[in-house]
Amino acid sequence: MLQKVLTWGSLAIAVIAAFTDAIPMVPLILVVLGLIGGFMNPLEDVGTRVAYYVLAAALPTIANSLDAIPVLGGYANSILDNVAITIAGIALANFLLALYNNTMAAGNDD
Repeated sequence: MLQKVLTWGSLAIAVIAAFTDAIPMVPLILVVLGLIGGFMNPLEDVGTRVAYYVLAAALPTIANSLDAIPVLGGYANSILDNVAITIAGIALANFLLALYNNTMAAGNDD
């Protein structure tokens, strides 16, 4: 249930922020929501984690091409940029969890 709230909440904030400046500190809010989601629902599969890393890095670059679309392209670019911030939070949380787990496993090899 919490994962659904985080997902829909971050998507709503990403869309609203594309059309208005009424929400202060949008990137901070989105990355915190991503971090919470990443820590609450860790990605166990290495391939999925790598896909999140690549998506977080590549999505803003891909979204920039949407600026070529008249009228709506800028909004679509902004929405995808905001979604990428949330994905980056999820990716960062999963990276930190993997780093922690690997460090703990290495410490037990005595």
